[in-house]
Amino acid sequence: MLDQNMKTQLKAYLDNLKSDVHLVLSLDDSDTAQKLHGLANDIASLNDKVKVIEDNAASARKPIMQVVNPEKQTALGFAGLPMGHEFTSLVLALLHSGGHPMKLEQDVINQIAGLDQEMNFEVFISLSCQNCPDVVQALNMMAAINPKIKTTMIDGAAFQDEVAERNIMAVPSVYLNGEVFTQGRISLAEILKKVDSGAAKKQAAALNQKEPYEVLVVGGGPAGASAAIYAARKGIRTGVVAERFGGQVMDTMAIENFISVKETQGPKLAMALEEHVKQYNVDIMSEQKAANVIRAEKTEDDYIHVELDSGATLKSRSVILSTGARWREMNVPGEQEYRNKGVAYCPHCDGPLFKGKKVAVIGGGNSGIEAAIDLAGIVEHVTVLEFADTLRADKVLVDKANSLKNITIIKQAQTTEVIGDGTRVTALNYTDRATGDAKQLELSGIFVQIGLVPNSEFLKDSGVALSARGEIEVSAKGETSVAGIFAAGDVTTVPYKQIIIAMGEGSKASLGAFDHLIRTPAPQAKTQEVA
Repeated sequence: MLDQNMKTQLKAYLDNLKSDVHLVLSLDDSDTAQKLHGLANDIASLNDKVKVIEDNAASARKPIMQVVNPEKQTALGFAGLPMGHEFTSLVLALLHSGGHPMKLEQDVINQIAGLDQEMNFEVFISLSCQNCPDVVQALNMMAAINPKIKTTMIDGAAFQDEVAERNIMAVPSVYLNGEVFTQGRISLAEILKKVDSGAAKKQAAALNQKEPYEVLVVGGGPAGASAAIYAARKGIRTGVVAERFGGQVMDTMAIENFISVKETQGPKLAMALEEHVKQYNVDIMSEQKAANVIRAEKTEDDYIHVELDSGATLKSRSVILSTGARWREMNVPGEQEYRNKGVAYCPHCDGPLFKGKKVAVIGGGNSGIEAAIDLAGIVEHVTVLEFADTLRADKVLVDKANSLKNITIIKQAQTTEVIGDGTRVTALNYTDRATGDAKQLELSGIFVQIGLVPNSEFLKDSGVALSARGEIEVSAKGETSVAGIFAAGDVTTVPYKQIIIAMGEGSKASLGAFDHLIRTPAPQAKTQEVA
């Protein structure tokens, strides 16, 4: 099952096992079961601490492999074949079940160990989903720590009847004790907030006790990471507060225009960004969303205040806003009703769930045409709907799309409504802008790829000037209209939303913030002058 190169790499990882690990197989007569059996035996052949046990009565769901620590009685399940993006999840499950230390703070480990309820998590994934492994790995760590927590990764392609029965139209979809828990990406911290009611209050209280920063970066994408590194290298107190590290890069599959790196994937780049930031003395506060920014002249202590959704408030002499952007929605009837029930925004994640079905892609830019090409290899047919009379995508992409027999491109098409049967999408209504005729497409999925919306709503009362599109207006130095507040990346008016541009803008804003700091008295100094 594994080639020699993979075996060599995996053997090196398994040398870190400190305790026995059992691979408990429950199999049927499917081809997937045979491959899973081969995978388990390949793994066991690499280390004496790994043992394969076949027990077809161990699980009603087949085929499945459970990674078990026989001493602690922890169990991490993989239903289907954990390859593709999920192979890393399997490797980590082996290591963590075998006693290899996790990259978690001790207080988080203690919090998980202290959870006293029985929890059975089921995570429906697709092997091409780059968001799914984060969720699987977070839940697997919980299960490896606390034997009262069980988790199972379920490959939707291998269990299509179960996917249909539960009406799963988007991944990752997480169930807890048989009930829907969440859909989409969710971090370990967010999971703990949902299952441990006191966690959020404790975290907010801890944040409120933080000393003021000299530079506080709001946002953890490429711009935020760059800003934090440049600030920390100046030797000043630097903090980063973000909903998730990596930002929208985490939702990007292929990156082929990052200079000096021929090709990479978004999650891989996001991980590298975080690791780079962690090499410096930067206080990273993840899973926190900014709710408001109060400029220094409106506060009693002359610091800029950043209020968070959690109720906490952080203080800083300067702030760099790098909150990025998110996918633009169609804003038509039925879109919200059928979100994750046929309306999707990530073709790489959710495309496999529409295998053999008809889908539409909304948008004829690079993202839309790339999505259509990607989906064409999975679905029966793709219809691209573009509002304008010309496509905005690069010619090479358009030529590729036109060469595929199962892609149809319709221009001057205005989407007007998403139609469904109450549980899932069945059709899409649009208007032919050339003739005014109303038309309908029968389909099962709609992938929306129509650009970005800046994440700037929390600034409406801050005094920070925004453009008509909601982007933060910045100077050549990254300055906003408010002294001490800078901005960088996709949330700003800087044109061309690209990773490499965001990084450059982040470093520039950080240098601008440092220049502001050395020319502006600290709040304590100003207080002494007044006295």
